[in-house]
Amino acid sequence: MTSSYVTVGSGDHHVLALHGWFGSARGWGSLPDYLDGSGHTYVFMDLRGYGGRRQDAGDFTMEEAAADAIALADDLGWDQFSLIGHSMSGQAIQHVLLAEPGRVRRLVALNPVPATGVPFDEDGWALFSGAAASRDNRFAIINFTTGGRLPAAFVDHVVQHSLDHSTTEAFGAYLESWAKTDFAERVKGNPAAVKVIVGEHDPALGAPVMEQTWMQFYPAAELEVMPNAGHYPMFETPAALAASIEDFLDRD
Repeated sequence: MTSSYVTVGSGDHHVLALHGWFGSARGWGSLPDYLDGSGHTYVFMDLRGYGGRRQDAGDFTMEEAAADAIALADDLGWDQFSLIGHSMSGQAIQHVLLAEPGRVRRLVALNPVPATGVPFDEDGWALFSGAAASRDNRFAIINFTTGGRLPAAFVDHVVQHSLDHSTTEAFGAYLESWAKTDFAERVKGNPAAVKVIVGEHDPALGAPVMEQTWMQFYPAAELEVMPNAGHYPMFETPAALAASIEDFLDRD
């Protein structure tokens, strides 16, 4: 397996960050600039088919992404680590937890897809499934999930990043995995320390969805709604997001 990642900091608390559908290891906006590198070592990894791993073959599933995350932690020599998963990788970090419960310290689930997957109506599925081949579909998705309130230049920036840093094959295949996989029965009652962070302007994966899924499945979970953010708080409110993440991580 090839590895492609960005490292921020050199502290003792190791944190592995897995990006969302439109992201990459270098698609976290300004968030890395505001993280405490003295107390933490953050590794932002590319999933297969993304960033420096665009040419890597695979099944492009969340289970595979989790296995790759564990392999990277092994390569880094990390016995224990925390996880951040944005959007679709909210599922991937749960698969890591299921596979290696004794190694995972804390989970930060950022605008995360739940273990139930995501139900789509016919129009919604047409929009999302067509996004691999359509820039317009990608634009519409980003605009919708940030509340239709941000400038077109911002939406274009996120869309262009996704086009430049992912393959059409991987982008399309991951959708099938995170949208249509339900492993909720495997995580219900899990005692892990979990913080779920959502933007107040995210109409797709906002607080109501989290209350019905993550907060039901993880008894120790807590939920924070980030003001003035939608689905991409790493771009919209990066300093506040960094503070929220590290407030939780530093409770150990």
